[in-house]
Amino acid sequence: MITRIFGLSIAITVFSLVVAYLYGGLTALFLCAILGILEVSLSFDNAVINATVLRRMSEFWQRIFLTIGIVIAVFGMRLVFPLAIVWVTAGLNPVQAFDLALNPPANDAATFPDGSPSYETLLTDAHPQIAAFGGMFLALLFLNFILEEREITWLSWLEKPLAKAGKLDMLAVVVGGGALVLTAEFLADSEDRATVLVAGLLGMIVYIAVDGLGSMFHTDELENTSGGPSELVKATGKAGFFLFLYLEVLDASFSFDGVIGAFAITSDPIIIALGLGLIGAIFVRSITVYLVRQGTLSDYVYLEHGAHWAIGALATILLVSIGVHVNEIITGLVGVAFIGAALISSILRNRRAESDGAEEKQTVPVS
Repeated sequence: MITRIFGLSIAITVFSLVVAYLYGGLTALFLCAILGILEVSLSFDNAVINATVLRRMSEFWQRIFLTIGIVIAVFGMRLVFPLAIVWVTAGLNPVQAFDLALNPPANDAATFPDGSPSYETLLTDAHPQIAAFGGMFLALLFLNFILEEREITWLSWLEKPLAKAGKLDMLAVVVGGGALVLTAEFLADSEDRATVLVAGLLGMIVYIAVDGLGSMFHTDELENTSGGPSELVKATGKAGFFLFLYLEVLDASFSFDGVIGAFAITSDPIIIALGLGLIGAIFVRSITVYLVRQGTLSDYVYLEHGAHWAIGALATILLVSIGVHVNEIITGLVGVAFIGAALISSILRNRRAESDGAEEKQTVPVS
């Protein structure tokens, strides 16, 4: 099964490295490999969260996510999205933006000799809006999960009181809105405050809209037992479609910091698309499928909790990064730390359950 799931990812990785070498020699090949490794290592929390949603979709919509979704992730988020930001912020047409990306200033300067900004500079300048949108989308995802009562808790000393507080209607929106206002007031530059507020509100609106549309197709026999969009077990038709939309927006939110961070390594959009997209994004999809097929989330019950805490940390980092630079490695390590701790806790829980089961068998009298 491992070969079947990861075989295509490995083949595409080899193909991408060959293309990178033909495109820019050993330097391009090395940069492509580095970006791929970073994307995979820093996006494991993304794979876990994707798996919690993907397992509730029918096989048809799972295939759509793994085919059309990959195209959106590779070309949409890793190539077209950065270019679109430059089109909008710099007032350039698509051809000019692409030419600007392929022809950076000499010596990696921030501007050309004539004083015009580089592609990397234009994209970096748009970071406050990007971070506000992605941060608020992920913040509501985290808050809706952590403020909901559930049978199994991981950090019980914290999750149980938060779940009780979550009985207050729309508390997630209240907390998220308050965080956005504080971010715009104290972290954003004065000229960016309005755009940060608008982008953050759009992030909240998109989350609420997708979650609400999913709830419209929620049937009576399905229980809402998980965070994120309403629980739609083996969702098909319109329900599956809205879960697919939710996954794509979620993947985009996770991708924002990675796309921006990639410019610390290279500003070449072709290498970024090959490394982050064809290698990184597809491997993350394979990991997602592996988690679903293996039933890992059912076997290790705290993984979903750890992934949502990682999302909460990422949302906080995105908002903080509007005013303070946060190294992308720190962002990834925080997510890995939460998921690693949740995995260890799950293993210990399973061992205790096995031990208790063995003791019960020993105490049963033999007739």
